[in-house]
Amino acid sequence: MTTVNKTKINQLLQEHPSGVVLLSSWLASQGYSIDLQKHYRKAKWLQSIGKGAHIRAGDKVSYEGAIYALQKQARMTVHPGGRTALSLLGKAHYLELAANKVVLFGNIGEKLPTWFKKHDWGVKVGYYETSFLPPDLGLTEVELNNFSISVSGTARALMECLYLAPQKQELMECFELMEGLNNLVPHQVKALLENCKSVKVKRLFLYMAEKADHAWFRYLDHNNVDLGKGKRSLVKNGVLIDKYGITVPKELEEYGKSI
Repeated sequence: MTTVNKTKINQLLQEHPSGVVLLSSWLASQGYSIDLQKHYRKAKWLQSIGKGAHIRAGDKVSYEGAIYALQKQARMTVHPGGRTALSLLGKAHYLELAANKVVLFGNIGEKLPTWFKKHDWGVKVGYYETSFLPPDLGLTEVELNNFSISVSGTARALMECLYLAPQKQELMECFELMEGLNNLVPHQVKALLENCKSVKVKRLFLYMAEKADHAWFRYLDHNNVDLGKGKRSLVKNGVLIDKYGITVPKELEEYGKSI
């Protein structure tokens, strides 16, 4: 390998954190041609983990390092959401048993690359394409070991949980999560609710926030939130909540009430 090529790879490795995926297309846009990338693989500077994706040779890369590449290099909106985001934010400690599963959300039309889907990240990945919320609203940055990624903030993450309920997430679990969110910011919640396209999510969120009796709920102006018309039966043999027009599990409605 020439001195110039060695200098370039040293510069690359110095400027970019370990533990992340390096996309071939992005490397090429930064001046590292496909031929040069091939040289780096032969010289054992880089290691392929699938077509179009590399890691530093010998590096251990988690799914978060792959998300970093999708966000920072491919400019995709894919992000950890739902329970996974709450866990990364330290809001779901009692759900650590589910740490072997991660939930990712992306905008409609955003497909996970083949290299991402085929690689073994050590966790089971659930990916959902949806536009029920704007892709750039309610996100926050989480600092990991030596890089950061965007994840859903607490309010958005709870709404993503409700989006998956009740088929892919239990409503009782969603309420238990809601109970822990006692410091949400009303105007941020308002923006999410007003931009949310899912009537089910909006009704459930308001019902659960009110039931949890959070102080922030009393300051939440939701007069302009479109809750749609008609009733939504979410479960069989449930209890109808007239105020919000939803049918919820009996155990949820009775939870916390004195006998």
